[in-house]
Amino acid sequence: MNHKEKALNYFSQKLHCSQSVIAAFADECGITEEQALKLGSCFGGGMRKGEVCGAVTGALMVLGLLYGQKNAGDAEGRLTSNRVNDLMMDRFKEKCGSYICNDLLGCDIATKEGHQHCMDNNLFTEFCPKMVAAAVEIVEEIMKS
Repeated sequence: MNHKEKALNYFSQKLHCSQSVIAAFADECGITEEQALKLGSCFGGGMRKGEVCGAVTGALMVLGLLYGQKNAGDAEGRLTSNRVNDLMMDRFKEKCGSYICNDLLGCDIATKEGHQHCMDNNLFTEFCPKMVAAAVEIVEEIMKS
């Protein structure tokens, strides 16, 4: 199974978008599936407030584990992590129109009404998987470059 298939499989099991993305790359990141799922567990739905899309947050966790600053003196790691962060955010916004969950969904998911709108319109089951797939694709592009 490739990364996108893994991520979509996790998401189809009712895991958060953030968990789905990071867990799909757990092996490359040197962490277990359980660690990935726990790490991503508080970031779904833009941290449940409609902020930065959880798929993007999960992708940033992957990129941080792969390219992040290792210690206080790791200036090169800091520059690299800043660069991949900007690439991820910019490419996701370009591809999807925004990286803000509420903007993507067209409602405030932190409210009962917004959450109900998502449920009534199948956004969590039909729209969100597209965001998970897009985040995975962008991480793979960044890893190749």
